[in-house]
Amino acid sequence: MRAVVQTVGQASVTVDGEVVGAIENGLLVLLGVTHTDTAQTAQTMARKVHELRILDGERSAADTGAPILVVSQFTLYGDARKGRRPSWTAAAPAEVAEPLVTAVVEALRQRGAKVETGRFRAHMLVQSTNIGPQTLLLDL
Repeated sequence: MRAVVQTVGQASVTVDGEVVGAIENGLLVLLGVTHTDTAQTAQTMARKVHELRILDGERSAADTGAPILVVSQFTLYGDARKGRRPSWTAAAPAEVAEPLVTAVVEALRQRGAKVETGRFRAHMLVQSTNIGPQTLLLDL
């Protein structure tokens, strides 16, 4: 599982003209799933994201109650080393990835996080205003 985590002043996801998820002053998490990920990987990723000390004063969303917007992003497993056309073979198929993305979201909520989401398999418009900018790649 792979995540790009950004601190944001605001972030939102729009699908077909409708805002389906939005936060202010929190974390935008672009989340990718690969073939070997499991429910345990999802639990670990949720803990890492929630406790990641990326906010001001080296604090985490767990410390501050900052909201989290999770957006499924299979392209995080794109591989363009052999040319200009990326290969997506490392990305898990939708029927594997969707339950694991949902498991990360549910694990975050069980930890007390306020979580918004995008819409799986939809063409999403993701808008964000980064703070810092502070961006980390978590690769499990």
